[in-house]
Amino acid sequence: MIGSIGLLKERRFLPLFVTQFFGAFNDNLFKQTMVLFATYRVFQDARIESNFNALATGLSLIPFFLLSALSGQLSDTIDKAKVVRWVKTAEIGIMLLGAAGLLISLDGHTRIGVGLMLLTVLLLGVHSAFFGPVKYAILPQHLDPDHVLGGTGLIEAGTYLSILLGTILAGTLSYDQAIVAVLVVAGIGWIAGRMVPPAPRIGPELEINFNPITSSWRLISATMHIPRLFLAICAISFFWTIGAVLIILFPPLVKNLLTADRQVASLVLAIFSVGIALGSVIINRLLRGRISAKFAPVSVIAMGGFVVLFSLMARLWIPAPHGHLYGIGEFLREPRAVPIIVALLGIAVTGGMFVVPLYAFLTTTVTKDQTARTVAANNVVNSGAMVVGALLVMALASLGTSPENMLFLAAAMCLAAAWLAQKLHLACD
Repeated sequence: MIGSIGLLKERRFLPLFVTQFFGAFNDNLFKQTMVLFATYRVFQDARIESNFNALATGLSLIPFFLLSALSGQLSDTIDKAKVVRWVKTAEIGIMLLGAAGLLISLDGHTRIGVGLMLLTVLLLGVHSAFFGPVKYAILPQHLDPDHVLGGTGLIEAGTYLSILLGTILAGTLSYDQAIVAVLVVAGIGWIAGRMVPPAPRIGPELEINFNPITSSWRLISATMHIPRLFLAICAISFFWTIGAVLIILFPPLVKNLLTADRQVASLVLAIFSVGIALGSVIINRLLRGRISAKFAPVSVIAMGGFVVLFSLMARLWIPAPHGHLYGIGEFLREPRAVPIIVALLGIAVTGGMFVVPLYAFLTTTVTKDQTARTVAANNVVNSGAMVVGALLVMALASLGTSPENMLFLAAAMCLAAAWLAQKLHLACD
């Protein structure tokens, strides 16, 4: 049996991995550049910054509500490799629009420019809504059953490593350099997408329902009645709700509580990305390729503990002098920096260990001609849960709740996710 790393040498997996890697990299590079620009150059109020980040998150999720069902139907009806090529071609046009928005903002027309960038985020959500089902549904078609968990883990690890690189570059590149970078990376993704091997339809051709409401309802109804899928999707949804809350809170928390600059904000998100990638690899090693929720409950409980630890350590932080923000060097020299970094890494590692086996459940529980629709149903429910998380952040921010106190909301949700994961483990293992 090939080790999971060995899949990176194979044509059946490498082009998909590269396409996903650069897609996630570009998506994160642009969105993080926009968030940092708005946080450090446009707004000067923690409440407004949290609300803007929540708005951007919400916009990116709307397409998952409206288009995931259509995407799942298309991916189970036509060659999945064709869908990959279509979305990678669209990405080039989307990034041209985003680059124009950032240029206009830099020229002083921030209202128009930020509006165009938010539109770009919405369109990137469309891009992801169509690509998301394909990247998981294609794995059982290209890989042997023993390699699906390893391939899923590599996709997850690669995704978060690409987020890491995009996050780091967003904090280090100038805004002009970021404009060039997103266009170049879109071109690389387009080339890689054209190398993905064919993955033709399996099973009977579907009659596609283009109504987003009825198609989404039928898709969810056809999936959620299966207990194993119901529990897996609910647990994944709790994870992404927690993730949405954390990602929304991190930039304003770094700026206003840790009193650090945009490079430190990127560092915090980078640590988060590295940790999830590590967790994805660790759980594959622990399970040795077996698809199981055995370690999921303890993983997400540990994640909640690390969230609480991070909140407590952030409260003990000694702020920078008034009018000054810590750079990376100054931040790392602070005695409390190491415990904060350890807490962040713990959140992410345990989160990766929790979620990767659950995605493997989605693609192996159903027949190969239903995998894309199953992943699409998961995406619809996940996006709804994440919107709830974003709305909770906006509501709590409007009530004056500080980011460090909102972290306790994320910790509480970890307990609900652990309960669901335990039920899944008892039902399936």
